[in-house]
Amino acid sequence: MNSQTINIHAGLIERCRNGDQVAQYEIYQLYSKAMYNTALRICAVQEEAEDVLQEAFLSAFRNIASYREDSTFGAWLKRIVINKAITSLRRSEKEALMMEEVEDVEKYDDGFESVSGLTVERVKAAVLELPKGFRSVVSLYLFEGYDHKEISDILGITESTSKSQFKRGKDKLRQLLEKEVKYG
Repeated sequence: MNSQTINIHAGLIERCRNGDQVAQYEIYQLYSKAMYNTALRICAVQEEAEDVLQEAFLSAFRNIASYREDSTFGAWLKRIVINKAITSLRRSEKEALMMEEVEDVEKYDDGFESVSGLTVERVKAAVLELPKGFRSVVSLYLFEGYDHKEISDILGITESTSKSQFKRGKDKLRQLLEKEVKYG
């Protein structure tokens, strides 16, 4: 990554470090929609995603001095959003997270076969219909680009559990999408 890309908002970030609320609002305007979508993919509940977004921005502005500029500001902020969303998921354990330890999945397949006639928006909407445990692994893997080792670290589960939850979540997602195509 070149320094031009990394420091695209260097002036705004410096102003935020100095407590400039106008700069903070500008940063919020630049990143809030993308960060909200990230939170929503993990939390699936609008109000919960909104809370995560607010907590993430407050945390980012409180801890902006720790931003080292070794990655883009957006990547640093996204990591905060993901961590806050995972924490929120853990707090709202009313629905079973379905993160039980399971044996390794033999012939594990990372691929995701497509169901014809669907839009990206519909796939994202179907992911929101998955149970929390499946949804968090599928979202982190498909949409956020984390591998199973990283997901296991983020969620505090084993790598094999991440793989099996992804496989089971992917199968459930395929069922939801095929059902829609069939009866849609």
